[in-house]
Amino acid sequence: MIRGIILIVILGFLTSAVRASGKVTLSGHIRDSGNGEELIGASIQAKGEGVGTSANSYGFYSLTLPPGEHVIRYSHVGYDAKEVTITLDKNVRLDVELVARPVIMDSVVVTAERAGENAKSIEMSSLNIDPVQIRMVPVLFGEQDMLKIIQLLPGVQEGGEGNSDFYVRGGAADQNLVLLDEAIVYSSSHLLGFFSVFNSDAVKDAKLIKGSASAEYGGRLSSVLDIRMKEGNSKRFRAAGGIGLIASRLAIEGPFSKERGSFMISGRRTYFDLFLKGSSNEAIRKSRLYFYDLNAKANYRLGKNDRMFLSGYFGKDALGYKGEFGIDWGNATGTIRWNHIFNDKLFLNSSLIYSHYSYKVGITNGDELVNIHSAIEDISAKNDFQYFADSRNTFKFGIQTTYHTFLPGEIKATGSSVNELKIKRKYAIESAVYVNHEWTASPRLSFDYGLRFSSFALLGPGEVISFDQDGDPVDTQSYGRRELIKHYGAIEPRAAARYLLNDVTSVKISYARNQQYLHLLSTSTTTTPFDVWHPSTKIVKPGVADQWAVGYFRDFGEGRYETSAELYYKDLRNQIDYKNGADIYFNENVESQLVFGKARAYGMELFVKKKQGRLTGWLGYTLSRAQKKFDAIDDGEWFRARQDRRHDVEVVGIYELNKRWTFGFTWVYYTGNAVTFPSGKYIVDDHVINLYTERNGYRMPAYHRLDLSFTRQGKRSSWNFSLFNAYGRRNAYAIEFRQSEDNPTQTEAVRIALFRFFPSVTFNFAF
Repeated sequence: MIRGIILIVILGFLTSAVRASGKVTLSGHIRDSGNGEELIGASIQAKGEGVGTSANSYGFYSLTLPPGEHVIRYSHVGYDAKEVTITLDKNVRLDVELVARPVIMDSVVVTAERAGENAKSIEMSSLNIDPVQIRMVPVLFGEQDMLKIIQLLPGVQEGGEGNSDFYVRGGAADQNLVLLDEAIVYSSSHLLGFFSVFNSDAVKDAKLIKGSASAEYGGRLSSVLDIRMKEGNSKRFRAAGGIGLIASRLAIEGPFSKERGSFMISGRRTYFDLFLKGSSNEAIRKSRLYFYDLNAKANYRLGKNDRMFLSGYFGKDALGYKGEFGIDWGNATGTIRWNHIFNDKLFLNSSLIYSHYSYKVGITNGDELVNIHSAIEDISAKNDFQYFADSRNTFKFGIQTTYHTFLPGEIKATGSSVNELKIKRKYAIESAVYVNHEWTASPRLSFDYGLRFSSFALLGPGEVISFDQDGDPVDTQSYGRRELIKHYGAIEPRAAARYLLNDVTSVKISYARNQQYLHLLSTSTTTTPFDVWHPSTKIVKPGVADQWAVGYFRDFGEGRYETSAELYYKDLRNQIDYKNGADIYFNENVESQLVFGKARAYGMELFVKKKQGRLTGWLGYTLSRAQKKFDAIDDGEWFRARQDRRHDVEVVGIYELNKRWTFGFTWVYYTGNAVTFPSGKYIVDDHVINLYTERNGYRMPAYHRLDLSFTRQGKRSSWNFSLFNAYGRRNAYAIEFRQSEDNPTQTEAVRIALFRFFPSVTFNFAF
């Protein structure tokens, strides 16, 4: 099969080269006329000829046509289409600017699709999200949050009430590849998960891929979330921001050097700590509770064929009590990009990327100070080529390399009551080469397929410990600096096909294999700042996932409604779980606490979206199962994964009351997550000990919630009023089991709820 795919790719190159002979190429960039930013995914069509293409992630397009006169139509969602009549007798470079339509309330809420793209696009199990068009959707704290909107899509689950963690098609939280301007974001949450790190003022485009992704993506088993920051307004200075009850934000952008370059700077900060300072309690006044983040980006056109980008993100959370206890954690990323156009058909993006995540804990007890630290750091280089062979064939190919540094944990102490500990760093090189071919075989039939070869090398210095069946060390082997400890390699094929039944109906099918070499060790039900990233080793093997999907796509009402139904099955191997009572934090022998097995997830996703009219929005429903199987757990029988949910419903609506006022609502319902509750108890020395028998054998209560919002739009400002959990349901955040105060021999289950009737107000402005 793999040799066959390689042969098809080579034949595709040769065939497209022959087909393109005697033709000419129209190429260029498509930009926003207002701010000069490139339009990702804009459509370019030769009217009446049945051929077209799309702009890539940098707004570049290439369309090969026969010599003669052509009418070219340029279009993009939210912009007025533009038609250009051009006579081609040689290759022509033509840059085009599209004019944005005035913002109206009946615009599409979540879409980046051309008319009919739902059925005609070869992509399935994916969705683009425009941050400009989500501001009327009510969310917790009134902060428009990219990840909270993603959680309202079928196949995507929230990690918990108000939490920005997400699970895709039964996969774990660490199986999502989250990219910000190509840099990996290892922790996407602020404030223990209640905010995401993505400030909507700084985001230009976001794409979520739940199924088969192009071969350029890899390293995770479940999904890809590719987020691109704004490049900055190249025509005029502009500022925008918002003031809320608990956070404020400000973004500034503008040109420099006569429209050859532009910049964008955006910042956000909460001010919980300012409220704390007004307390009469000294302990509260000395406490800390806030986060901030900063996004920055600049670009410069070196010439007709070259452009440079520099972007970065820095975010930090701070939590402390009385100066005696404190936690700081955060991300830092940086990306340097060079775009080069070799000719009208060949495009290169070359990037140097830095990513860092760390947390620090400080504990003060009298004169004694204890500091705890853990981190992961990446330095990456990549070259991605795109070759527009002709109007029916587009190729992507490239090479990527990442040098990982893992700091599992270290403890430093100034006193004598705490022992210092430093778990040795680990080093690894992760690389990949790939090729991908998008082929329009006929007006009805299209294919998108590719191969990715990935490689992972764990390097010294380090010690490799072997364990017996009881988890006790039996042997230690030492390795020197840069000495190879363990190497893994894999071929990861991907393929997708689309067949048009008619102009508004299609069926699609896809398959993808993914390999994951990094693993997040966490025994919590959601990700926390203390979770540790661990590389594949001699004991911990890379995770492998095969996913199949088939879907039916149909448009109704002249494109006003889009519908889809998808079935998927995901088979996962080399999955990690934990022994009962596992101790994984600051454990030099952490691999002795792990067990290994397999998992499976399957389900059906239904999606209906209304795109036009005074009422817009969508309805999503997911019917699914997610299970695991480990020889060391439940006698080797299949058991529910934590993220297993039978039913998941999302309803999102936006209704234009008049030209100034818009009403928004969301309603969600889902089956409670699988959890492990005590099945009984026994008493030892007058202490009650809970007895656990079945892993994830119980469920939390079913969850449902209604959120409301009203938005008043002014000329350069708006007010947003929202109410989270409008009917005040006490949804269970956790269930605590404790001895009854009335009868200590009895155990009672106590529901812990977080949010009831949580209102918020946000003032947004732009000038």
